[in-house]
Amino acid sequence: MTETFDVIVVGGGPRAVAVVERLTARHRTTARPVRVAVVDQVEVGAGATWRTDQSPLLLNNTYSAHTTIYTDESTRMTGPVVPGPDLITWARESVPPPDRPAWVADEAARLRPWSYPTRRIQGVYYREQLARAEETGRVAVTRVLGTAVGLDRDPAGDRTVRLAEGRTLTGRFVVLAQGMVQAKRSARVRSLVTEARRSGLLYIEPGMPAERDWDAVPAGETALVTGLGANFFDVVALLTEGRGGRFEPAGDPARPARLRYLPSGREPRLVAGSRRGLPYRAKAGYASGFPPRYEPRLATRAWFAEVATVPAQDFRRAVWPQLAREFAWAHLATLLTHHPTAVVPGAGERETLDRLRAAESDAEVDRVVATTVTSPRWLLSVGRLDRPPAPGPVDESTWRAWVRDQVNDELDAIHAPLTSPRNAVNRAMAAVRGPVRALVTRGALDGGSVVADVDGWFTPLGLALASGPPPDRTARVLALIDAGVLELLGESTSVTCEDGAFVGRSAVRRDAPVRARVFVETRMSKGVVTDTDDPLLDGLLRAGRARLHHWPSDHGPPVSSGTLDVTPDGFHLLDAAGVPDERVIVLGIPAEAHQPGSAIGATPGTPSPLLSGADLAAAQILTNSPVP
Repeated sequence: MTETFDVIVVGGGPRAVAVVERLTARHRTTARPVRVAVVDQVEVGAGATWRTDQSPLLLNNTYSAHTTIYTDESTRMTGPVVPGPDLITWARESVPPPDRPAWVADEAARLRPWSYPTRRIQGVYYREQLARAEETGRVAVTRVLGTAVGLDRDPAGDRTVRLAEGRTLTGRFVVLAQGMVQAKRSARVRSLVTEARRSGLLYIEPGMPAERDWDAVPAGETALVTGLGANFFDVVALLTEGRGGRFEPAGDPARPARLRYLPSGREPRLVAGSRRGLPYRAKAGYASGFPPRYEPRLATRAWFAEVATVPAQDFRRAVWPQLAREFAWAHLATLLTHHPTAVVPGAGERETLDRLRAAESDAEVDRVVATTVTSPRWLLSVGRLDRPPAPGPVDESTWRAWVRDQVNDELDAIHAPLTSPRNAVNRAMAAVRGPVRALVTRGALDGGSVVADVDGWFTPLGLALASGPPPDRTARVLALIDAGVLELLGESTSVTCEDGAFVGRSAVRRDAPVRARVFVETRMSKGVVTDTDDPLLDGLLRAGRARLHHWPSDHGPPVSSGTLDVTPDGFHLLDAAGVPDERVIVLGIPAEAHQPGSAIGATPGTPSPLLSGADLAAAQILTNSPVP
């Protein structure tokens, strides 16, 4: 028997919760509640990323004060603003519901606006806001734990969602809100899985850390690790602190953030590398709790506005040179203000800015820096902001010295961020990422350049500099390097399977490559749908019920963005012929090319594409459904 609803939301995380909240905000009567089915494979209300059964060692990398599910006047929408608790307010509530897990009270008591919450407590927050919406009586939510595998059109005009177990759900509308969809196994991953089984090796393939078996990694053995991004810090925490290892202050007066690792004896020896060779840069700790706003001097709002008036430009030629100058200025301005002996006599703000404005290439920008500073310690290469100082190959002693400098510079950026040129560059990147994405959505950049440059290397660079882990998490990783539990393999890391072992190589010249029985890949899909393992999205694409979005290009055919194509006004799914299905709305990451910023959680007082999209969906559902 098919169950009937006003709307079926596929994906049970924060976007689903936001849609339900917006329905309660717009539907002001309890005469007949809006009937909503929310489907999720893992946990309705929290979703996969925020599942409440995951380890407390898995943290969010944004501040506690930056999480809400409720709108305010900052978000452009047509629906009413209905206040509700953000994460911090919720954590201070005195009367918890009876089904709240016992551990929540302890974690909630320790939350501060500037602290970094565990993912599981954020999942509890989302789950309880879903229940709060239901308590209004304006919505009736049916929670469905299962996997959506099909979406059919009914003759009556409704849409039917088929689940893997055979259950069917019918609704007037379907909202696709799957979030960070994962990729199918690539040919390379399939080959490594097969070879590991054949040779008796352990291969932990890419994916979400909460969904992998870390107990399988043996203690005391060398484990090769690739990927030094966000997941890397989670994996390292699970394999060290999660196995009983402890950290204590190292007592370094020069660098108070330095820790000492006390091993449990149950951790593996980790040898980790990536294309960059260096981990994501850390967030910093500030006396006021939050970082000050970085105000660009070169890549200003006025400059971005002027760039936006010219269509189909090449990012590397039209935009990157000014960003490179801005990053160099962030570095040099900090030296001029806080480290005057680091700059040559006579160097000043006006002269330095003029010299940077005149620099037309990365090499010329680097030359401005090199002729302004007094020591190699203060050099900066704008083409290698997320990499070692120079490309390889390099010998081991040089690499060890670079790693030592990396550790010390990160510790300086953590405990003295306002005097750290490294941290200034990070904050500059945080300030320009949004305006760059706005150029994309306004058509100011050519589609080929969007894919090759913005998505190809600039966005990863931005993640490495400005989306790093909490400072305490980085300090722990640096302590593991000091203790020899973690070794950085080097830039241009590759891992192959040879002669019954995994073999790791990099741009660092070693007497022999690193051999191990264990290989861990910490990378994760970025939500692209070109080869997704989500059976519903994959099936829609294969059947021609959906198509990929493409960026237009003046230099060749349109280039795929890797996301679904939807209408720009209502986010309706477009089929292979470009015909919209006005009963199917796609929100968030799988259609992010049309919804820039929707991958980011909602922050109080900040315009939120996530919440404006949810409000748009709720408006369509109520306008076109027979709900009194």
